Amino acid sequence: MRWNKTLQLVGVHCEGEIGKVITGGVLDIPGKTMLDKMNHLNEVDDSLRRLVTLEPRGCLQMSVNLVLAPTRPEADAGFIVLQSDRAHPMSGSNSICVVTALLELGMVKMKEPETTVVLDTPAGLVTARATCKDGRCTGVSLDMVPAFVEALDVPIQTPKHGEIKVDIAFGGVYYALVDVDQVGLSIAPENARQLADLGVQLRSLVNDQVRLNHPTQPALNQLAYVMFRNRLDGSTVQTCTTLPPGRVDRSPCGTGSAANLATLAARNLVETGSKLTSRSTIGSEFAVEMLGRTTVGDRPAVLPRITGRAWIYSIEQMGVDPDDPLAGGFMLSDTWGEGR
Repeated sequence: MRWNKTLQLVGVHCEGEIGKVITGGVLDIPGKTMLDKMNHLNEVDDSLRRLVTLEPRGCLQMSVNLVLAPTRPEADAGFIVLQSDRAHPMSGSNSICVVTALLELGMVKMKEPETTVVLDTPAGLVTARATCKDGRCTGVSLDMVPAFVEALDVPIQTPKHGEIKVDIAFGGVYYALVDVDQVGLSIAPENARQLADLGVQLRSLVNDQVRLNHPTQPALNQLAYVMFRNRLDGSTVQTCTTLPPGRVDRSPCGTGSAANLATLAARNLVETGSKLTSRSTIGSEFAVEMLGRTTVGDRPAVLPRITGRAWIYSIEQMGVDPDDPLAGGFMLSDTWGEGR
């Protein structure tokens, strides 16, 4: 065996969504801030992302989280979410995976019954409060970055469904939130393929038809995901976040739930102290709480708290032989879908 790169990864899933964590083999990424480092991965050198997320080493149904030293003194660790299309600035489920790995592997000292971990992300600081017992991280509550609405009830022209209305909101990344009854589907495991394909198509249509304008971080002006939603009752929302090139989030989606909370607050359907449940396509759940209100630039915003659980299931080494012609990774449409 002769590897010219060796990585250590921990397999973790949060409520069913895989978020592996790179714990060794990468010393640093160029850039002064975590946002600079993410931009380097997206714009200068994406070889690491491709190596760990694409076949034959990765797979569609996963993210990989790169843990780095923080760039801000108040943070315990930094991290960047690597996915099959690009590096992303923030994810609730992946934050929970990272915190669980940091604590259970001893990379950050665990204190029972609660440990506070501050994460440096490209979207801003995220404070996590982990409940801990007998060396196990039994739950993580995330004080997310402020979430705000870009626009409500935006008309989008679609080839199959005619005009549908979407809400555009920021929960750490930008989302288009779509009431699922507009597309004649329900959020259920048997509809996952149809929802995934439709979500990727809608993402492209929204990016073509809507101009985003983050008030303080223009580098984040791109629609990341489409979330289908279905409010079951006053406190429970079904969620199905779709990710390029064409899959659905197995978890209830933390950043999407934060973005959805902002839309509910803008419609005066929730207030400070309101508690909701976000339920995923497979039935797993996050607790969602509105802690208060604030502003982002000139935008009214809410302060979301997202609570969920994660489990470590593997520890692995990954390497690259210098003669391997597939070090750059590949996708096939039989599993990755037609969206690229």
